[in-house]
Amino acid sequence: MKQPAICPKFEKAVSLLSQKWTALVIYQLLSGTQRFSEIQSAIGISGKVLSDPLKDLEEKNIVKREVIPETPVIIEYSLTEKGRSIEPVIRDIERWSKQWVQEESTSS
Repeated sequence: MKQPAICPKFEKAVSLLSQKWTALVIYQLLSGTQRFSEIQSAIGISGKVLSDPLKDLEEKNIVKREVIPETPVIIEYSLTEKGRSIEPVIRDIERWSKQWVQEESTSS
């Protein structure tokens, strides 16, 4: 029996969301526009690590980077319309995880 082929667009979407930190950045920005340091603090990663997924998401028109010319310069990130359209998928993963994913136990 011949297996159905995986849709290339589906494969590309799953690949995008499975890139390290990408889904967490999108999840964080669902709550609204944030500065780099706010995203960094919420996710708990270094600025160097956060920079790459933000640039990638900006190139893919999922995240908008806005430079506010003040002193010091303020840079804010928000989801584009394309980025916001991922919200139902992210919320479904959130609901699924609450029901099915076990928290790791910590031993002291």
